[in-house]
Amino acid sequence: MYDDTCRFLAEQFSADFASWLLGEPVTLTELQPSELSLEPIRADAMIMLQSDESILHIEFQTLPKENIPFRMLDYRVRGHRRYREKTMRQVVIYLKPTTSELAYQTSYVLERTRHEFDVIRLWEQPASLFLQYPGLIPFAVLGQSANAEETLRQVAQRVEQISDPTEQANLMAASGILAGLKLEDEVVYRILRRDIMQESTVYRSIQKDEKRAIALNLLRRGVAIDIIAPSTGLSVEEVQQLQQQISDESPQN
Repeated sequence: MYDDTCRFLAEQFSADFASWLLGEPVTLTELQPSELSLEPIRADAMIMLQSDESILHIEFQTLPKENIPFRMLDYRVRGHRRYREKTMRQVVIYLKPTTSELAYQTSYVLERTRHEFDVIRLWEQPASLFLQYPGLIPFAVLGQSANAEETLRQVAQRVEQISDPTEQANLMAASGILAGLKLEDEVVYRILRRDIMQESTVYRSIQKDEKRAIALNLLRRGVAIDIIAPSTGLSVEEVQQLQQQISDESPQN
């Protein structure tokens, strides 16, 4: 849920991420992982954005994972193989405070090979930084501040100033989802307008993903499609597609 929200923000507000991470509001477009290799590439918490001159590779992580440094090397090599003329900025962004040494690891070393990347721990960044750009507003409550609840109130005020109703709804929903990493739901819903959140694209998308996950679990347990569809709110066709997905994943005899 958190990874999907972060990816959505990076996709929809790429210029704001470029201003933050590259230092200039470059126009970026999404780079599909399939363009980097013929082999499958795991992209759950990753997004790659590109301009004419460079690639911005962002990994969003709630908590550290041991394989992240190798992933950074792997993706850098893939990127260089496909786009030799482009530079690549790689950033791992940790969302939730941790004392793990992995959150401070900025390189991958293998014998005589050494690859370096950047790491941002949101809780060490001033919350005021994220309030400067619309697409970064949802991260403010995860930033460094004296009072997270007060920061969320500032977030709500900034979002309510946005005139475009779709953008406002998406940022409200993203702010509420990410605030859940730091504040109780009761606090979040008391400060943010839940009615606007529920109208957002990101909120509906995450709800749909949750329904699909439930349906997949039920299918694997052998529950009939005509029971799963009304129980999850998915159409029969959507459940049948998920059933086909399971069949495609199964080893062939």
